[in-house]
Amino acid sequence: MSTETLVAIIVACALVLILIGVGVWMKTRRRRLQSRFGPEYDRTVEESGGRRSAERELRDRERRHDSLEIRELPPEAREQYARDWGRIQERFVDQPQTAVADADSLVTRVMRDRGYPTDGYRQQLQDLSVEHGRTLEHYRSAHDVHIRSGAGSATTEELRGAMVHYRALFDELLVAPGDRQRTEEP
Repeated sequence: MSTETLVAIIVACALVLILIGVGVWMKTRRRRLQSRFGPEYDRTVEESGGRRSAERELRDRERRHDSLEIRELPPEAREQYARDWGRIQERFVDQPQTAVADADSLVTRVMRDRGYPTDGYRQQLQDLSVEHGRTLEHYRSAHDVHIRSGAGSATTEELRGAMVHYRALFDELLVAPGDRQRTEEP
């Protein structure tokens, strides 16, 4: 076998190994994003028109999130927010629209106190998706009902559902990160 043939075989094998390595790396990165973002991964793929652009956007969200100063709430603040939530739930019986609006405001205050920017709804979704991708659909549903409620077009049952949806994100935002990990373990 000539030296040229041997070099060609080695180069071809090296290229195959590099392609396999790149494929494994991309698949690992995709799985990590899918695991971290949960249902938000599929939603982003659908909205952005493809995996590559979706994954680029999700990595951008991670970078932005890493630059934020997300902090744990002190125990006193968590207790106060829990009491505030209880009062909002009590108000639901007599004033469901007001209670939903108050729940939206309370969730926004908790986000702000945790260090999330709260300037725009779309940005809130993107920032929350990094750590709360599994409950983000709850927030979307609740916010949609809240908007329709302002226009007078939400039923009492929809308002009740919005409270349940807000509660899902509220609970996640309120709990300390270490406590969340303990409750997620089997």
